[in-house]
Amino acid sequence: MMKKLLFIPFLLTFFMANGQDQDFTQFYGAPIYLNPALTGAFNGSFRFSSIYRDQWRKVLDNPITTYSASADFRFDVLKQRREHDAAGVGMIFYNDKPGLTFSTNRLLVSGAFHKGLGKSGEQYLSLGFQAGITQQNINLSKLTFDDQFNGSTGYTEGTEEAFPENNFAFGDYNVGLNYSFAPERGINLYTGLAMSHILNPRVSFYYDSKNPEDFPDNHLYRKYTAYFNLSIPLGEVIKLSPRILANLQGPHFSATTGSNIRFLLNASTGTALHFGTWLRVAKTTQEKLGPESAVALLGIEFNNYLFGFSYDANLTDFVGARRGQGAFEVSVAYLGDYSADDDGVICPKF
Repeated sequence: MMKKLLFIPFLLTFFMANGQDQDFTQFYGAPIYLNPALTGAFNGSFRFSSIYRDQWRKVLDNPITTYSASADFRFDVLKQRREHDAAGVGMIFYNDKPGLTFSTNRLLVSGAFHKGLGKSGEQYLSLGFQAGITQQNINLSKLTFDDQFNGSTGYTEGTEEAFPENNFAFGDYNVGLNYSFAPERGINLYTGLAMSHILNPRVSFYYDSKNPEDFPDNHLYRKYTAYFNLSIPLGEVIKLSPRILANLQGPHFSATTGSNIRFLLNASTGTALHFGTWLRVAKTTQEKLGPESAVALLGIEFNNYLFGFSYDANLTDFVGARRGQGAFEVSVAYLGDYSADDDGVICPKF
């Protein structure tokens, strides 16, 4: 019962405020979700990737869960002219359940063009766009109200509560830009910008177009994403990857910064280990900017497969009580026709 009571302020805030997206800690583990320009931005011909996030399981009976799966394909363009251009197409599915009965489902088609800069194939400027549909739903059958209490054994009576439609859908559009410089030797650089929910779509169960003055007309904030990443060789088998990611969505702001380190174990099989530690700071409508969580990551490369595991240790209070809430993520990706010796790596693996 206490866990449910603790969740009530969060639930009320969620429904009363304009919408905010759930973000993944392993942001390169969900590249198309991070930036449409990363569609087809990999070393190979196709990629299947998925990521799962589980948050506040120790606090809530129904933890916050987020899942995304995507498939994208890369095609060379005008390769005979040595221009190193490429195009990418793909599709992404996204599901977010922030506890209790509410859920968001999103299905997007994604495309990008990767313009090779120069004849060496070491630099790319990529532009991407996504279009699709988002559906939001609330399962009213799992809610109970005071007038349903039968006086002794539980909430078994009917209710006179007036409910709106329990789901709605809207068109959704995102755009992004990415630049990469990845010479065979030396420091590699990756940076990008993205804007999500371009049309600022309406997100309200209660909105009535016939009586707009009677009900709220909330909109989903546009989301702005920026990231910067370096890959610095430290000898033949070690690479250091400092990075920073920033998200701005209405009054909500978060930034993640830290570094990964990659150890190459076997060059012939492409086996490598990644270790990372990051710090996230965040700001909401009620809070000042401050540390939110510390993150630890383990990544594994083996042949064409990538496996990622991370844990967010919460550094903030939750309803006035520091309870050690956290979140873990698991990501899996498969790269088709992958070769570690190919040119044109235009997106980090982790």
